[in-house]
Amino acid sequence: MSLKGDLMIDEMGKKARAASRKLALTTTAARNDALTRIGEQIWRQREKILSANQEDVESGSRAGLTPALLDRLLLNEKRLASVCADLNSVVDLPDPVGEIFDTATLPNGLQIHKQRVPLGVLGVIYEARPNVTVDVTGLGLKSGNALILRGGSETLASNLALVTVIQRALEGTGLPQDCVQIIADPDRRRVGEMLALQEYIDMIIPRGGVGLHKFCRENSRIPVITGGIGICHLFVDDNADLPRSLEVIRNAKIQRPSVCNALDTALIHRGAASAFIPELVSCLERDGVSFRIDPSAAAYLPDLLPPSCLPASPEDFDTEWLSLVLGIKVVENLDEAIEHIAAHSTAHSDGILTASVENAARFLAEVDSAAVYVNASTRFTDGAQLGLGAEVAVSTQRLHARGPMGLRELTSYKWVIQGDYHVRP
Repeated sequence: MSLKGDLMIDEMGKKARAASRKLALTTTAARNDALTRIGEQIWRQREKILSANQEDVESGSRAGLTPALLDRLLLNEKRLASVCADLNSVVDLPDPVGEIFDTATLPNGLQIHKQRVPLGVLGVIYEARPNVTVDVTGLGLKSGNALILRGGSETLASNLALVTVIQRALEGTGLPQDCVQIIADPDRRRVGEMLALQEYIDMIIPRGGVGLHKFCRENSRIPVITGGIGICHLFVDDNADLPRSLEVIRNAKIQRPSVCNALDTALIHRGAASAFIPELVSCLERDGVSFRIDPSAAAYLPDLLPPSCLPASPEDFDTEWLSLVLGIKVVENLDEAIEHIAAHSTAHSDGILTASVENAARFLAEVDSAAVYVNASTRFTDGAQLGLGAEVAVSTQRLHARGPMGLRELTSYKWVIQGDYHVRP
């Protein structure tokens, strides 16, 4: 699967475009059968896949990857079983392709409707997460899209093993093997070449750090879906149920700290600060969390801060921690909480913990994030958790799609106009 030379990238584009046309002719049953076979083969070949992944993890460790990146990179039997379960969930989801909506008959007798169609060819560029290879394959094929994948060099062995299994599983299904291709050359120039394939790729989806998203936005000739960078907040109102709020914050911070929907900053209403902040620090310390304490919150802790608590620097509230670190700040009221979120959020996932219907309604109206929560952990911003089966990305932009991108978000539509030999007067 190695690629050498610009011609090969162009060839991949041509093959993907041809495969997308063939996919448009396949039935839902055929695509579901293909996904079922892929899941079965991944599980049967798990030893080879996990061995390749171990190779990546060991290489990444030697290269000095952060614990957060190593966690994202790691596959084990439990995670691989979850990946296969998500794939089976996609099989069970309704197929959006072919859906007819917005039907009308015009006064002149023309019958019109919109019909949902695949986007065509998706180019997905991602770092560290081999599970993305399977998630994107499932959602892409179910929605009738061909795929060109470009994972990071740190996960090359894992991705090659997975795509080899996927392509072999496609044999005999009626789906072309070229509907899932991977750029196996780790040279970063290949990303730039991929971003220039506007003749063949219809959408670029980057999944990785700020640098990757910035590079794609600035260099792509193809529309780019950006997102996945999460500086996430929870605001604890003065009338919130504090014991239950503590559990929500704990879940949002520690359930899986290395992902984009993990909590980064807790904003505490001054009316709840004296009762809540010491309990919050004491509880999360036991889970290994360290803290960045704003001066507004330091007054509610002992004069000599615990070793886990460091004074917050100005840039700390603009940091996606991806680790067991939590910023804490006290705000005077809901207005100040909303102002802080507007200044520091990446519009990914932000929430309020409150007993006030009015404050919840204001928060929902004024906080313009892709996912906005009332009395729930930010960890639910996830395709599987929200009933999508899986996701290809979490979009934080406003055009085309926002939040977890599942099947429907990977489709467009066309107008269908039916007449009786109509001519325009």
